[in-house]
Amino acid sequence: MTVTPDRLLEFLGNHWIMAAGLLIVTILLIQDFIDSAFRKHKVVSPAETVNLMNSENTVVIDVREPHEYSNGHIENSKHIPLGKIEERAHELEAYKQNPVIVTCQSGTRSPQACKKLIGLGFTRVYEMKGGMLAWEDQKYPIVKKRNTK
Repeated sequence: MTVTPDRLLEFLGNHWIMAAGLLIVTILLIQDFIDSAFRKHKVVSPAETVNLMNSENTVVIDVREPHEYSNGHIENSKHIPLGKIEERAHELEAYKQNPVIVTCQSGTRSPQACKKLIGLGFTRVYEMKGGMLAWEDQKYPIVKKRNTK
């Protein structure tokens, strides 16, 4: 059976919702491919994060909100909410040439923070894939902030 342009147009007309869905998925896949090809930071898994932390003078930056951070974070991580990265970048000056790993809750805020850090001159920026949800799924330890009154 040969597919002629007329039959293809008839199919698309009869199944326009499916065709639109396919188009949207294709566009999103292309966008993701382009983003990853031109990304200036690397993406690492929680296991790779642990390896970097154990082998080099690495700093982990947690860009979640204060209430998220206090519910559990990576030991010795620096808490700098996403909206305060530029304002508090001076706190990270000593790490400009060192590995800087950025984490958030699920991995959606980290890419923005990585872009900001690269723009501020940090040279070895990593995004932890999956954020703290992935870290906890791997059963890595977390520290919970205690309320002190």
